Amino acid sequence: MILSVLSALAEPTRLGVITLLADGSEHCVCELMKTLGATQSRMSRHMQVLRHAGLVVDRRDAQWVRYRLNPQMPPETHAVLKAVLAADAAARDERNVA
Repeated sequence: MILSVLSALAEPTRLGVITLLADGSEHCVCELMKTLGATQSRMSRHMQVLRHAGLVVDRRDAQWVRYRLNPQMPPETHAVLKAVLAADAAARDERNVA
C-alpha cells in the first residue's frame, strides 16, 4: 500500500492535487484542472491513480465531480502523506529563497 502511495505522490501534478486538497475542503475537478494546467483526460488519469492509492475520494454533484482527501485513510498512509507534503513545502520555500 505504501509503495502505491509513494508512487502516486511522485508525479508533480498528482502532488499538486494533494497539496490543494490538503486544505481539507472539496475541490471540483474543473478547479483542479485550471489551477494545475491539466486537460480533462490527463486529470482523470491522475485522479484514478490517487483513488487507487486510497488518497482521495470523489463525490458526484450533478455534472461536477468533487474530490477530497480520503477521510478513511489508514494512519500510516496519513503519516506518509504529511511527511511528503512537509518535505515538498520545505523544498518550495528553499527554491523561493534561492
